[in-house]
Amino acid sequence: MLNLTPKTLSPSPFLFNPILPKSQNPNPNTRLTAIPNQFPHQNCKSEYRTERGLEFETGETFFRHESATGRDLGVLAASLYKKSKGQLRVLDALCGCGIRSLRYLVGAEADFVLANDANDEYRSIISENLSRAVPRGFGDERRWSVTHFDANRAMAECYVQREFFDFIDVDSFGSDSSFLRSAMNALKLDGLIYATSTDGYTSGGHRPHQSLAAYGAYVRPMPYSNEIGLRMLIGGAVREASVLGYRVTPLFSYYSFHGPVFRVMLRLNRGKLVDDRHYGFIGYCHQCGNSQAFSWNELGRIRCSCTDSKVSGPRYVVSGPLWAGPLHDAAYLTEMLNLAEQWAWVGSGTGADLEKLLKQMIDESDPKLPFGYIKLDEVASRAKINSPPLRIMMDTLHKEGYAASRSHIASNAIKTNCPMADCMRIAKNLRHSLQC
Repeated sequence: MLNLTPKTLSPSPFLFNPILPKSQNPNPNTRLTAIPNQFPHQNCKSEYRTERGLEFETGETFFRHESATGRDLGVLAASLYKKSKGQLRVLDALCGCGIRSLRYLVGAEADFVLANDANDEYRSIISENLSRAVPRGFGDERRWSVTHFDANRAMAECYVQREFFDFIDVDSFGSDSSFLRSAMNALKLDGLIYATSTDGYTSGGHRPHQSLAAYGAYVRPMPYSNEIGLRMLIGGAVREASVLGYRVTPLFSYYSFHGPVFRVMLRLNRGKLVDDRHYGFIGYCHQCGNSQAFSWNELGRIRCSCTDSKVSGPRYVVSGPLWAGPLHDAAYLTEMLNLAEQWAWVGSGTGADLEKLLKQMIDESDPKLPFGYIKLDEVASRAKINSPPLRIMMDTLHKEGYAASRSHIASNAIKTNCPMADCMRIAKNLRHSLQC
């Protein structure tokens, strides 16, 4: 039975008495106090790595060095929270080797980190990685703890024990959205959830019944499927939050092709969505190449502006409900960029990729820009010309009064409020002028 004694009277046994590996615990139903580093590696092929000056081992855990940028973004956000609120308690629900937990402890100066991974064979790796940089401490001064539960159970235990967190990182695999509600229950109001999906096949519209089951959205194939993946994930969080009487606000949304990986930073607050239009349906017309958002009260009246009749069949596809609002908060991203500059993560010839990413996200935050993006290859194909240079195309769009930015999701794509027909006209004129 769980000890529900208030934290002010005694430390939570869940956080401070984590279970041992089964091989070391003669009674798996009994929790024992464990001392870090007391377990030898169990036939692990250990490999030392360094990330942002922190040395750690990966052992046989699942680790991707390509995910370092996503970890950078998480640490920047966590540090901004600490600077704003004066405290930071982090739950790393699927911690793997513990590198994210380590970076939150050191980089974001978290007051406490709960590093949880369901695989108890990773205990020695996690503990050694954390203790190498930060002593665990005792009692109320304890800086970190390691547990081995299913992520949903770990967060549910925190909720039951009333051990709430400021920042919860859920680096899950596939399209498992069951973690969203558990994370919201264990999060403080105005706290941050760093949610994940790695199911590019579903976001591509190839498994609509899977997206419906996981995120409550029937997703069809669209030319900007990777952005749909982010909107699908945010939309799922919006749905879960509304059930609990909360709302979520995206602070940034990040796509990386390795995996692929979809990561969104969400702020949780009480109340309803500020704008209901941000959670609705997205339509794409294969005939004219334009996209359009539709609200719930427009269901049954969905049509494309290129035709006078209601569109049906393969020419027009509709996905939803999804998040159709902003993917980023420009002011928040600017704070992240400024902090990255203070830490010398960007500028002076270093951190070019991170700097480029943050600046592109800021550009994408222009409120004039709609959802989706247009690949220049599609423009060229429709106009029956060679693809125009991206920079020249953007400059021309700006001169004609349209909003335009590069997309961090697709390298040869632009986000713009320019209709496809005008994009084709501009591309043809550019091609003609370049040939003359």
